[in-house]
Amino acid sequence: MLWYLGRRVGLALGVLWAAFTVSFVVLWLLPGDPIEVMASGGLDGEPLTPQQLAELRARYGFDKPLLAQYGDRLWAALHGDFGASIQSGLGVRTQIIDALPPTLRIALGGLFCAVLFGGTLALVATYTRVRWLRQMLMSLPSLAVSLPTFWVGLMLVQLFAFQLRLLPSVGANGAESVILPAITLGLPTGALVAQVLAKSLSQALEEPYIVTARAKGVGRVAIHFRHALRNATIPALTVLGYVVGNLLAGSVVVETVFNRPGIGRLTVQAVSVQDIPLVQGIVVFAAAVFVLANLLVDLLYPVLDPRIATGAVV
Repeated sequence: MLWYLGRRVGLALGVLWAAFTVSFVVLWLLPGDPIEVMASGGLDGEPLTPQQLAELRARYGFDKPLLAQYGDRLWAALHGDFGASIQSGLGVRTQIIDALPPTLRIALGGLFCAVLFGGTLALVATYTRVRWLRQMLMSLPSLAVSLPTFWVGLMLVQLFAFQLRLLPSVGANGAESVILPAITLGLPTGALVAQVLAKSLSQALEEPYIVTARAKGVGRVAIHFRHALRNATIPALTVLGYVVGNLLAGSVVVETVFNRPGIGRLTVQAVSVQDIPLVQGIVVFAAAVFVLANLLVDLLYPVLDPRIATGAVV
């Protein structure tokens, strides 16, 4: 178990380092100079002088060789310091923490909708004996996955905000403003969960231990929800680890459609002005969320199937 845990933690740290390195290289390859972008707008409405530009480059470390910049930023990142935003001058960590709560609310709401929608759909589709209903339910995830997130959001706004006037269309005021963004995030991800869980349940129901349970007189409900569901959950958990990171990425589109503050809006603003420290901090933060979600999933595997930790199951 310790070897399994150590290997997973080592892989997680490797992913974080790779995310930092790739984001540093990509941002460095972008055309233009972030300091010159700032100079085009000036500070307090005044154009920057060459001396001010040189001072800003020295303050943010852009006057050093590339490898020196990488080493300094990596060392600071290891201590949780991503520097200050070029545009606002505020600390990157402070800006991310301030922007996190609105995004966290819609991400958790989206995760709840995804699990509820995907899990219910998969369970009903594999439990029913009505053939046409089963085929219809199994076809819904493919349809939902193909729908663009921004289109889903716009349709929900048109229906529930403009026509029915039940929910607000924009903003982040109160619990009601979370409902539509959460559904927008949860619908396509829930469809993915439904596809994987339904397929895994269908395979589990054909396993020999299920045939034995039926021969012993175990009821359909117990077979479906107690015996088959436990083994079918493992592939679905793998998808959930991916979904958590996908929800954070989807917040960029959703927060734009619903005009909400959060990590998504902050990312768009940082990229538009080439705010390298802020963009890199957001990339590493998103990678950390993805890594932690998948690490948690990896640690749940041995609980569901102890053979995984001993290497009996790959």
